[in-house]
Amino acid sequence: MKILVTAFDPFGGESINPALEAVKLMKDNIDGAEIVKLEIPTVFRKSIDKVAEAIVKEDPDVVLSIGQAGGRFEVTPERVAINVDDARIPDNEGNQPIDVPIYEDGAPAYFTTLPVKAMVEAIRSAGLPSSLSNSAGTFVCNHIMYGVLYQIEKMGKNIRAGFIHVPFIPEQVARRPAPAPCMSMVDIAKALEAAVSAIVKYDKDIVAVGGKID
Repeated sequence: MKILVTAFDPFGGESINPALEAVKLMKDNIDGAEIVKLEIPTVFRKSIDKVAEAIVKEDPDVVLSIGQAGGRFEVTPERVAINVDDARIPDNEGNQPIDVPIYEDGAPAYFTTLPVKAMVEAIRSAGLPSSLSNSAGTFVCNHIMYGVLYQIEKMGKNIRAGFIHVPFIPEQVARRPAPAPCMSMVDIAKALEAAVSAIVKYDKDIVAVGGKID
């Protein structure tokens, strides 16, 4: 099995993106799966184009995208991506789309094809906080999750795909007012490796309680 793991560069005035740095720390082989790591720009459309190119080049079995969600306490696999860009801040090239579809011919939403509840349980079993998220937002994280699933459908490929949000790391919250949730880089990498182990193990998701509002 080959798993393409993507992560964004720093954005929003931050000098570091914990998603990218944690992906760099991940093992290159997890439970027999080859891990291919790819840095992508926090830029609308360009991020999708770069992952689409990597899909053609690497022909992975799975695409797992990772992004930062400052303010979250847990590592949160995402259930669904919606067909809208509604940017609260500009991306790294100054683009700020408001209330526009990602693809005019795209479905209203795409659900992840990864075993997200099994991934949550695996992360928790590794001793780290995790929960299933029902909102990937409307910035470039949602954009890439939706775009990858759209591209896979259009390519006609049998590739599973999804997205995980990770918290800030301690140095990002040192001067932020409390509460300022964070997690160490090593623990984020450990959580991502646990999630990958679940992806390798489970073709279909487990049945577990995981519903919540956000």
